[in-house]
Amino acid sequence: MIPMSYYLFLSSILFSISLAGIFLNRKNILIMLMSLELMFLSINFNFIIFGNYLGDLTGQIFVFFILTVIAAESAIGLAIIVVLYRNRHSINVDDIGNLKG
Repeated sequence: MIPMSYYLFLSSILFSISLAGIFLNRKNILIMLMSLELMFLSINFNFIIFGNYLGDLTGQIFVFFILTVIAAESAIGLAIIVVLYRNRHSINVDDIGNLKG
């Protein structure tokens, strides 16, 4: 049996990688979106770990709701990226401020 601390350490490593991806990369919106998705997945991993450890399915059910929100967020984010690329021919974060109407 693998101890719970190993899983929590893996989840914290994933969260810190995604946090570094957001703060170190301030230009490319696609990499920021991927880092945000990785952050949500590390949080979901924590819910699954604690749900399995406590023998309760509530954490795993909560993960399904979070995954639906993540799917909607990524679809809207990718639509914004497509509109940004069509208008400005780049996906830099600085160009989003120029889309104000």
